[in-house]
Amino acid sequence: MDFELSDDQQALQEAAAGLLGARCTTARVRQVADTGRHLDDDLWRAMAEQGWPAVELGEAQGGLGLGLVEVAVLCEQLGRHLAPVPFGGTVLALGALRRAVDGGALDAQTPLADVPLDAWIERLAAGAARGALCWPAGAGALAAEPGPDGWRLTGRAAPVVYGPEADVVVAWATPGGQAAPARLFALANTDPRPVAQPAMDRTRSLAWLELDAQPALALGDEGAADALLDRALAALSAEMLGAASAVLEMTVQYAKDRVQFGRPIGSFQAVKHRCADMLVDVEGMRSAAYYAAWAVGAGDPDASAAASAAKVWCSDAARRVMGSGLQVHGGIGFTWEHDLHLYLKRSQLDQVTLGDAPFHRDRIAAILRPRAEAGRPVF
Repeated sequence: MDFELSDDQQALQEAAAGLLGARCTTARVRQVADTGRHLDDDLWRAMAEQGWPAVELGEAQGGLGLGLVEVAVLCEQLGRHLAPVPFGGTVLALGALRRAVDGGALDAQTPLADVPLDAWIERLAAGAARGALCWPAGAGALAAEPGPDGWRLTGRAAPVVYGPEADVVVAWATPGGQAAPARLFALANTDPRPVAQPAMDRTRSLAWLELDAQPALALGDEGAADALLDRALAALSAEMLGAASAVLEMTVQYAKDRVQFGRPIGSFQAVKHRCADMLVDVEGMRSAAYYAAWAVGAGDPDASAAASAAKVWCSDAARRVMGSGLQVHGGIGFTWEHDLHLYLKRSQLDQVTLGDAPFHRDRIAAILRPRAEAGRPVF
């Protein structure tokens, strides 16, 4: 079994690193954040020209014909460079619409805000429209009610990353009460758009979505909802991996350069141990994130458990890596002028997006418990 990226995947990784390294320096990220919009339009257009939003669409549909592992490769680089673009939400929303049409849940001409789904798919794939994911703020927080003119969503979502800029939002909502499993719905983010809220993460916009009988399309049942969640967790875990690996590298470099008592601080045992622990965490994140991406993309029976396990490990490990990075940097790491705090705060948002680590531990237990009770292997 080959645990390394293929040659084509490595080429994609190098191309992504080159594009982002040239166009998405931390100075550029700060400049975009200072505008208050948190979206780099020039970078987004460059990514669209490279076909990134359509990475999973077939070549006959104008896409790159790649899979979830390649999405994870791109997400890792986006996290590494703190890219202020709605890539994950757009790719995942596009995939949810495409699967609903291909699976027969909806016709390609079904309108969403008077625009046919196939037109939305084309616009998302070209980067002309942007997508976002809408997770409930709690059990039953988003309710779906059927009506004579279709489904309508009511309730409050958790803060939505790029909620102000998204054109299409895919939401998990519960029909008929809190006891029912969540299903998948799509809605158009029409004017007036939600207002961006002040947030610790300065690299992306964030907004609350308050839905009051918002018209929506049903994309699928609880199976579709779980499938999208698995895909999103793999992508999010890869993004946390990218941020953590960048912090590891900047911390090791600082430990080499910073001199105290006539010696680089990296020569002190306590600092060595910190950096070694960070490396162990980052490599564990890499294994968990890419295994989840492979398992979900391949339809492995353990895909859901692998996706939640990746979210648990990457959330916990990212917190440890960021904490150790702060300790090694000392006081300078806490200043606004240092880039470390940008990574730390972006990582903190990712850790709680789409369910925190305790939520996904419970999800893993719910997945594995029936197997254990039936006397079957849990994996």
